[in-house]
Amino acid sequence: MGYAFPRDDIAYLGSAAATAALTEVGAFALTPASLLADLDKVRRTHGDRTAALVETVRLRRRATAKLAGAEQWLFTDDALQQATPSAVARHRATRLAGRTVHDVTCSIGAELAELARVCPAVIGSDLDDVRLAIAAHNLGVAALGSGARTAVPTDAGGPQGRNVLLVKADALRPCSTAEVVIADPARRADGRRTHDPAKLQPPLPDLLSAYAGRDLAVKCAPGLDFDRLGWAGEIEVASLDGAVREACLWSPGLAESGVTRRATVLSSTRAPEVLTDADPDEIPERDPGAFIVDPDGAIVRSGLVRHYAAKHGLWQLDPRIAYLTGDTVPEGVRGFRILDRMDFREKPLRAELHRRDCGPLEILTRGVDLDPDALRARLKPRGKQPHTLVVTRVGSAATVFLCATT
Repeated sequence: MGYAFPRDDIAYLGSAAATAALTEVGAFALTPASLLADLDKVRRTHGDRTAALVETVRLRRRATAKLAGAEQWLFTDDALQQATPSAVARHRATRLAGRTVHDVTCSIGAELAELARVCPAVIGSDLDDVRLAIAAHNLGVAALGSGARTAVPTDAGGPQGRNVLLVKADALRPCSTAEVVIADPARRADGRRTHDPAKLQPPLPDLLSAYAGRDLAVKCAPGLDFDRLGWAGEIEVASLDGAVREACLWSPGLAESGVTRRATVLSSTRAPEVLTDADPDEIPERDPGAFIVDPDGAIVRSGLVRHYAAKHGLWQLDPRIAYLTGDTVPEGVRGFRILDRMDFREKPLRAELHRRDCGPLEILTRGVDLDPDALRARLKPRGKQPHTLVVTRVGSAATVFLCATT
């Protein structure tokens, strides 16, 4: 558990003295090996402020890969873990450009920062005083608003957050006239991650009831059972650089006509790829091609594997399995060139791997109950050539594809 910042620390960390102190502390390594010695040196100069300074420097270092401008921001450990990556928040903001938006679970302001770039007016509210104070620092907002019902701001903050207003308010008590409401319920209950909508904080059913009839976007875990949810609008699953980040529930007024599922594949190096269930999904039934392709997790979670295959001239190894195959690989996507196909039996597979001088061995599985690490230990690859095994179910049989690592 990270350091618990009191309000006094937040006020201090926004001062000129703290800016100089943070620069000084930033010169220390603060690694597990050096931390005790570094803390002792910092404490000699900064006394009771040591924990706040050191934690802020360490959190900023962690945040740089996730949030734009993190080197100037303040965080708590929990808030940083929960913050929406800037690239994902920026994508969502583009869908809401030009509207007035109220983020009713704004935390430290990661979502607000991107909304404020493209929306004429933005409100953020939360019940946590420390997180609101941090958001005020991060967004350059001079003061917090009251929890009374408020109109949308026109010039509410400092130079950076001139179109942002922060309010202490309960997410389940509507307090603004904004056109769109955004919510990000906490996904932990009793200290454990939950996929039960009723156990989110605040509970999803309560949120929907509180904002019935309004345009609403709710961020939630991608592992939520969407079919059981019965959502009337659009469900978008977004990934960033190969990692599934979140699902977003868009109410009917914000959804694209004819679309109920969307996969958004974001990348730090190339343009986003977007698929919806309105795209074609007709694909052939054929024997495996030259390659196996494992679609991005956002595509799998959103149920758009066939749509992705149709777009890229691929087909499925098995209608029930998300692995795809084809004679070419989509640009920018990793493919596995098939060298051999075998029934999944360990003894002949071990012999074949040894015959091919297999060394480093990547094992991918889907549709079979198998521990890749345990299988690798039993296969005992001791050669020099890297290979990939794709172990999956084709028809009723467990099948292994021996592939060249590309």
